[in-house]
Amino acid sequence: MMIHDITSQAGAYKNRKRVGRGHGSGSGKQAGRGHKGAGSRQGYSRRAAFEGGQMPYFRRMPKFGFTNAQYKTRFFIVNLGDIVAHPDFAKGGAVNAESLMKAGLLRDASRDLKILGDLGDAQKLGVKLDVSANRVTDSARRHIEDAGGKVVETGTRRDKVRGVDRNSDDRSPKNLTKKLRRGGAKQQKQD
Repeated sequence: MMIHDITSQAGAYKNRKRVGRGHGSGSGKQAGRGHKGAGSRQGYSRRAAFEGGQMPYFRRMPKFGFTNAQYKTRFFIVNLGDIVAHPDFAKGGAVNAESLMKAGLLRDASRDLKILGDLGDAQKLGVKLDVSANRVTDSARRHIEDAGGKVVETGTRRDKVRGVDRNSDDRSPKNLTKKLRRGGAKQQKQD
């Protein structure tokens, strides 16, 4: 046996470091824990971002402004190319959350569904699809309707609250809140 025969296995099995086993072991006495203090004691654990009692970084930073991040609508997205490539939709048919879950293209119905218009390598859609989703992009809608299919956008919760009809050409909100109306009152008088 030569050295080049075993180098691929060298270091594959390494004994764990045994600390606190006397001076001769190379990691005795404090066993890598330093001198005194809470960190040297048994059972010590510190919380994340603990800075030894000084004011932590996230509390030193000034807080200001407002964010809508928690109200963001999160979608499960599916590409039109992935739908057409799946054997369940190779000859067309109804595309909705239930059929996509059955096909394995959608995990569950915990988020709204959005259909994107990426066809992959194909230039145009060759099958007739009846799509029902919360959102369908304009490019996906164009591909589906050009192939003789039908698109129904059910809209998100936010669309329903604001009175947006996703299936019409005019997608402006009809149920404006007082806050939105307040800023737009001057503009309406000028028009």
